[in-house]
Amino acid sequence: MFTAETAADVPTRVASLTKDDFLRDYRLGWESRQASLAGRKEVFMGKAKFGIFGDGKEVPQLAMARAFRAGDWRAGYYRDQTFMLAIGELTLQQYFAQLYAHPDVEAEPATAGRAMNGHFGTRHLDEDGQFKNLADSKNSSADISPTGGQMPRLVGLAYASKLYRQNPELHELTQFSTNGNEVAFGTIGNASTSEGMFFEAINAAGVLQIPMLVSVWDDHYGISVPAEYQTTKQNISEILKGFQREGEGQDGFEIYRVKGWDYATLVDTYQQAAEVCRAQHVPVLIHVQEVTQPQGHSTSGSHERYKSKDRLSWEEEHDCLRKMREWLLQEGHAAEHELDAIENEAKETVKAARTAAWAEFFTPIKQERDEVVALLNQLVAETGTENTLHELVEPLQHNPTPIRADLVRTVRRALRQVRGTRNYTRRELQNWLEQALAENADRYNSYLFSQSEEAALNIEEVGVEFAADAAQVDGREVLQACFTANFERDPRIFAIGEDVGRIGDVNQAFAGLQDKFGELRVTDTGIRECTIIGQGIGAAMRGLRPITEIQYLDYLLYAIQILSDDVACLQYRTKGGQKAPLIVRTRGHRLEGIWHSGSPIQMILGAIRGMHLCVPRDMTQAAGFYNTLLRSDEPAIVIECLNGYRLKEKMPRNVGEFTLPLGQPETLRKGDDLTIVTYGSMCRIVLEAARQLAEVGITVEVIDVQTLLPFDVDHVIVDSIRRTNRVLFADEDVPGGATAYMMQQVLDEQQAYRFLDSQPRCLSAQAHRPPYGSDGDYFSKPNVEDVFDAVYEIMQEAYPKRFPAIY
Repeated sequence: MFTAETAADVPTRVASLTKDDFLRDYRLGWESRQASLAGRKEVFMGKAKFGIFGDGKEVPQLAMARAFRAGDWRAGYYRDQTFMLAIGELTLQQYFAQLYAHPDVEAEPATAGRAMNGHFGTRHLDEDGQFKNLADSKNSSADISPTGGQMPRLVGLAYASKLYRQNPELHELTQFSTNGNEVAFGTIGNASTSEGMFFEAINAAGVLQIPMLVSVWDDHYGISVPAEYQTTKQNISEILKGFQREGEGQDGFEIYRVKGWDYATLVDTYQQAAEVCRAQHVPVLIHVQEVTQPQGHSTSGSHERYKSKDRLSWEEEHDCLRKMREWLLQEGHAAEHELDAIENEAKETVKAARTAAWAEFFTPIKQERDEVVALLNQLVAETGTENTLHELVEPLQHNPTPIRADLVRTVRRALRQVRGTRNYTRRELQNWLEQALAENADRYNSYLFSQSEEAALNIEEVGVEFAADAAQVDGREVLQACFTANFERDPRIFAIGEDVGRIGDVNQAFAGLQDKFGELRVTDTGIRECTIIGQGIGAAMRGLRPITEIQYLDYLLYAIQILSDDVACLQYRTKGGQKAPLIVRTRGHRLEGIWHSGSPIQMILGAIRGMHLCVPRDMTQAAGFYNTLLRSDEPAIVIECLNGYRLKEKMPRNVGEFTLPLGQPETLRKGDDLTIVTYGSMCRIVLEAARQLAEVGITVEVIDVQTLLPFDVDHVIVDSIRRTNRVLFADEDVPGGATAYMMQQVLDEQQAYRFLDSQPRCLSAQAHRPPYGSDGDYFSKPNVEDVFDAVYEIMQEAYPKRFPAIY
């Protein structure tokens, strides 16, 4: 382990810097500090909702920036403003634009005002949604707020460098990498190292031996909770000593300790650490100790409430900018008047940037407000004062800082007041509202999914073909052939997961693929679902096409937070600036046992908006979805049916080429009396029930939705209900889960309620998870008899003489 003392034994890098370099860093540090101070004031003045700032971290981030090269990547947290300023990927005006939530990509390129301040990212995609040349740019993956949530993605960003270096098939992809020389820099606060994601990511990086450089900013607190409650021995590098490698060429980490106020040693340490990381692909942890946080955690409170006077006094004395000033003077690199001038100029620079950012943000809103007020005053003149319309105008006209919601709210209420009036101004106000709603939909509701030509819904449909003498094979063999064809077609595709490599996954769909394509393409991992997903997210952001396997659907709970907070909202939170076309392969449905119940669809639907959710009923359908998704640029989850791998299916002639469109249900059986809407393994159960119902004179139409996200984009289901006038929604999720979702989509979105002659019904599993054993499965999840009885009861209510009660 390297400390500040042992670092002094290595050749110094700071000696190669000039006075101009030192003063540039000092200037950037003070501009960042003044931005933090000004940002807090803007929040308290009501010009921003919330603020969280990077004060106290300026000097270590300046040192880190000096080791950051073109092609490198950052996965950080919300206090890295100095670093982003130092690498030239953030301006002070953009910093304030984000604080004000400016919804314009040009003004606020990181998130277009969609994330609170301190959430940084660079734009990796061009206007057509295609990757730019990322090997020549300094790259920051889009930040997320959940503490420690940057760590799984960081593993993937570093893992991509390993693949680009070690897989010769990828060497021609120079747009994304230069021989895998890129380092993935991660930052995290000391308190967040208590998260399981941190430890899982550290272990994964040590196993993988990837160029991942993690900086822990240690200011001793996590909001008000001190290190005594956070970390064993109050020292993260101390408890990670076992990860320290024993020597060059050995597996493990390099671990460094350095003081957050020691500019010279910080520069030396980061240069040395980055060189080891870059050249040897050894993961590195830099524990930056004695960091301060002058303004406390955020604008939501004061650190004076929980820090002692002695601690506050110590923090003031050890402020990194104060210590840097002392070092510059002591070493003779600058005179006091030079540093005074830099500090004063920093205030003026920040003030100018803040003023310009506010004007750019607020001027268009003010112009819109003036336009609305003029229309409202004209409407008052035309309609008189007998209504309360005139009372709406004055508060809006005299509001010093209106937001667009104020404008739209006022117009909607005004139109409510004159709803029976016909005149020109009312129509103008309606036109204004229509345009405003459309513009704000783009500002705040766009880019949940890709809008590029490679979006999944734009992939050309290619029908499945079967030879006349097509062989009947196990379903797993169809998937095996599909994966083989895709791996041969695209060297960017790789698969990782528990047991996918040597044994070809627990259900053998990858059998033999590791031998054929090598361990870099089909790779076993440890039991670590969270970072399996993160490994895929980071690699996908760097232009690769990962298939990450979660062995059973129930285990998705270990990764659902990362899927929800990171990849699912990536396109949205960057307004189309970044993408990660990750495919999550898993299996579920008719399993046995409390922890293998296999259908937590309600949870998934609620958590992953921004991803596609495919629920194929057999392996041919699953193969069609993989063929589509591996040609698209969007993330998705594919849930295969565990009980379908050994069932016989015909082998397609074009197994690697046919594509299945998303959002297109398939009618599996025609019928006139009732429509059953279902998916996955329930399809076989429903089809058998339909066969038995036909024996008593009831014909049901069975529709497999095939994907839940998107859901029936062409409204096929309502066309069926228009004919049958009755509907049953069936699945294996808990009551109120996916059945309720499907009902809302069909009855509300598609307005199928207009065609119903009977009450719509849902048939779901019990509220609990199934106990172990076939009896537990039968009495917990819908079975053939349940489907039969549910349909029969609906028909018996409508036609009691024709269908007398059974029980």
